[in-house]
Amino acid sequence: MTEILKQVSVFIENTPGHLRKVCSVLAEAGVNLQTLSVAESRDYGIVRIIADSPDKAAEALSAAGIASKLVEVVAVEVADRPGALLAILDKAQAGGLNVEYMYAMTRGVNGNPLMIMRFGDTAKAAEVLK
Repeated sequence: MTEILKQVSVFIENTPGHLRKVCSVLAEAGVNLQTLSVAESRDYGIVRIIADSPDKAAEALSAAGIASKLVEVVAVEVADRPGALLAILDKAQAGGLNVEYMYAMTRGVNGNPLMIMRFGDTAKAAEVLK
């Protein structure tokens, strides 16, 4: 399974309460988080969210004064065995693709994990990785 998804990316200060505020806004809007990743630097972080309603999530965050961006990413099913991710990365490299970042989805498909990957050319990546 390979699918293009919308990810909500949120730039936040790396201080107490900012991540909680994002989650609170989304909970109040009735948005269910399917997975998220937090990448931090000393002063700031990027929260990457896959949600059941990404457009609704972005609207709710905007209404709360929290800047966010919708980004297309590729969800790729990875077999639960050694070398499975390597095989996908080999396909991406052979297709001339560079993985900008990646994280795992908490709920998989068919008992296998999903890897969320960002590429410069999402449509090409989805085609190459089918």
